[in-house]
Amino acid sequence: MNNTYLNWVIEKTRTKWWHDSAEEAELDLGLERGAIGVTTNPFLANIALNKDRAQWGASIAEVIARNLPAEAKAEALMQIAVTRAAAKLPGFVCAQVNPMRAGDRDCMHAMAKRFHAWAPNIAVKLPATAAGLDVLEDCVAEGITVTATVSFTVPQAVQIAERHRAGVERAKGQGIEPGKCFSVIMIGRLDDFLREVAHDNQAAVSEADIRQSGLAVTKRAYGIYKDRGYEAVLLVAALRGDYHLTELAGADLLMSIAPASQEWFVARDHPREERIDRPIPDDVLDRLRTMPEFVRSYEPEGMAPDEFVGFGATQRTLSQFSEVGWKLMENYR
Repeated sequence: MNNTYLNWVIEKTRTKWWHDSAEEAELDLGLERGAIGVTTNPFLANIALNKDRAQWGASIAEVIARNLPAEAKAEALMQIAVTRAAAKLPGFVCAQVNPMRAGDRDCMHAMAKRFHAWAPNIAVKLPATAAGLDVLEDCVAEGITVTATVSFTVPQAVQIAERHRAGVERAKGQGIEPGKCFSVIMIGRLDDFLREVAHDNQAAVSEADIRQSGLAVTKRAYGIYKDRGYEAVLLVAALRGDYHLTELAGADLLMSIAPASQEWFVARDHPREERIDRPIPDDVLDRLRTMPEFVRSYEPEGMAPDEFVGFGATQRTLSQFSEVGWKLMENYR
């Protein structure tokens, strides 16, 4: 195990990774493989509650017996999955607010403060919507560590880092230790969305081009973070193939890697090269730029914050996290 490609990445480059699952057996293996944090979301929390019910049965039964309102029940059930993971490592564990509240500042802020109290290593997950960014800045100013999620684009990544920076300044002005910020780029979900757009619009792009769209966005965001000295840390999630790590290897960022995807990097080898500085070919970018939705994703000013919630990938992802995550926990039996 010590001579795998994944081990080479974390031992020989600046790139580190977080485990993308709350299931206990999977998490134990991820920690053995060198994960330093854990990403969860309502979808993953619900899976863990079902798969680990034998171990967590008493805690789950106690929540159900309280006859809580639906939203409170989902939150209490998610707390079980998140805090079990948080107890296993000193690194951060994500706890995501209700995805159906992505525009509700007051609700998300109150929820963030509750989640923060669960354990000292919680990173509260907030959506990169206009409302979520407002709450992010407030949380950082109050000393709450956050992960900005449901984020796919350069403009979202830039706004996350800017709002984190503003929150840091507010915290320092009040003598508070500011919260940290992890800035997600859901690299594969952007590819998925642009692939569908390309097919629908009969765009003159190939599958090979689409597979480089998320990489192009991530590399551009990474360059901007380095140029501007942002303190927020990029967290690349939703990998769709081994290339989503191999082409970013060497970057000073985090990768969120699901258990099945980890096998790509431990079961077979890859060229042990730092490729973060390899540019996306100009001809690929030229073809991708014929798609307005790629331009909105790639250009730092491609979208304003009030447009983030209506972006296609945002709506798709919020819907999934709601329908096959949070709502299932609300109706958990």
